[in-house]
Amino acid sequence: MKFASLGSGSEGNALLISAAASAGGPASRTTVMLDCGFALRETERRMLRLGLDPSDVSAIVVTHEHSDHVSGVFKFARRYRIPVWLSHGTHQAVAAHASDVDIRICADGQAIAIGDLQLTPYTVPHDAREPVQYVASDGDRRLGVLTDAGQSTAHLIQALGACDALLLECNHDRAMLDNSPYPAFLKRRIGGAYGHLANETSAEILQALDRSKLRRVVGAHLSAQNNTPELALAALQAVMGDTFGGLHIACQEQGFDWLEV
Repeated sequence: MKFASLGSGSEGNALLISAAASAGGPASRTTVMLDCGFALRETERRMLRLGLDPSDVSAIVVTHEHSDHVSGVFKFARRYRIPVWLSHGTHQAVAAHASDVDIRICADGQAIAIGDLQLTPYTVPHDAREPVQYVASDGDRRLGVLTDAGQSTAHLIQALGACDALLLECNHDRAMLDNSPYPAFLKRRIGGAYGHLANETSAEILQALDRSKLRRVVGAHLSAQNNTPELALAALQAVMGDTFGGLHIACQEQGFDWLEV
């Protein structure tokens, strides 16, 4: 199993997760797109950078209805006849844009089988209708994804335990957010219990997880105005240790290239 990002941040998000068929079976590969917050042509352009054709995508799974995660989902799905999985609440929020798309409903804790991948949604605290994040598995290894959450919960800590790789939001540095020119209401929203994860909170989540199998951690969804890659890396490294070689940071323009789980 491997994963790559088309871009990660407030201007658009899309993650590709890909797994090969089990040994001994026919040669095949399943690729799932998690969110798509880019325009159709931009999505195609960024996929080409990763060596992917749109026809390689078996399904799209959606975390929530905010435009930086969902704005490109239905145009892409409609063009290439790809099924879309999302929660009931998210579907209610985007139904007007989802006509002529194969919609499938998912729910917290109910695993979705898509080819050689299994994705399990879990509920997170965010200011959306019914937001979920996902843990993906190929039957051998587990990739946990957590962005767009305002705080830690016992539920998400349990869901992300014993993963081999983790994509973890490091949205903002609290001091930078406090001192930013953002209006007060936006600062409260971002830093609130249903907003986005501060570096410090991300580190606390990482510290609380079962990290016994964890070999790779990617800091994601960094704010261009209220964080830096250096600050995010320092927060994660404080937990994982100076000798841990599996730390990465996703960026808005390039995302990141394929990483093995």
